[in-house]
Amino acid sequence: FWTSAPQRGMIGAKKTTFRQNGKETTHTMTIRIGILGYGNLGRGVEAAIAKNPDMELKAVFTRRAPENLHIATAGAQVLHADQAEAMKDEIDVLMICGGSATDLPEQTPKYAALFNVIDSFDTHARIPAHFANVDAAAKKAGKIGIISGGWDPGMFSLNRLYASCILPDGKDYTFWGRGVSQGHSDAVRRIEGVQDARQYTVPVPAALEAVRAGQNPTLTTREKHTREVFVVAEEGADLARIERGIKGMPNYFSDYDTTVHFIDADTLAREHAGLPHGGFVIRSGETAEGHHHVIEYRLQLDSNPEFTGSVLVAYARAAYRMAQEGMSGAKTVFDIAPAYLSAQSGEELRTHML
Repeated sequence: FWTSAPQRGMIGAKKTTFRQNGKETTHTMTIRIGILGYGNLGRGVEAAIAKNPDMELKAVFTRRAPENLHIATAGAQVLHADQAEAMKDEIDVLMICGGSATDLPEQTPKYAALFNVIDSFDTHARIPAHFANVDAAAKKAGKIGIISGGWDPGMFSLNRLYASCILPDGKDYTFWGRGVSQGHSDAVRRIEGVQDARQYTVPVPAALEAVRAGQNPTLTTREKHTREVFVVAEEGADLARIERGIKGMPNYFSDYDTTVHFIDADTLAREHAGLPHGGFVIRSGETAEGHHHVIEYRLQLDSNPEFTGSVLVAYARAAYRMAQEGMSGAKTVFDIAPAYLSAQSGEELRTHML
């Protein structure tokens, strides 16, 4: 638990006081944040930074023309991604807000050689390889690289771990949605001929009811969820090829019953502009014979990217503190104690939270 580390390098640091749980809390540090990528997640991270008085957005880095990008934070710089390295001494944590399909496997190891970094890599099957790549780069540079932050992977992962430790004789079940998956939508948009897309993950109601009833069913991936995709195709695109590309995509759609709808841009803007999501983590098990227990964790989110951004910002605080303590290498939510996430001191947490 972080105690002495914040005393390092604090000369001239800004003091911030705010009220939480009925008590004023004063901070003597400002964590300087950079954002790489200013899509939905980048904007969500920016909104979360504004809610955390111990943090400051220093710069947004973009692959677009910086002069054409308008951000919400007054005073923060907007720079091209090629200029990030020049800012390495002015940013404590870089939030990497690209997509998991092609951006993060390249970007996170690259920037972990320069900054403490966080990403939201969500291709579950490829997490071990991504971890190894980031770990090698971060350890060589003496930096912290937190991967797969957010809510799944992220908060759902933690709840699966806690519940399985408490109820070792049981089964885990995770249901997502109904909601828009940013990663899956991004993967569809990468298909040639796709102009825009939204992908909804939908729990199978009968499966969810059976789990909540404590029946401990054995469910295949296909039996737990369906996927629904709304696609705006480019003019003249081969719709049959796009549909085959979606349904056959490994790690994203091939293991699910998937329905693809082709719609126009106006319909997508009118009916699918929001980014809601959520879901359930359930552990069902026994302690002694006949003593059955169900642990359930639920999220209901109006904005997937804003909530994901809020999780990443909390972990930015952890990354900063761990780096101050001299740690390095890749980390996941499993490796980081909850106290590192909080703006409150250990005394405050023990008084108000424990």
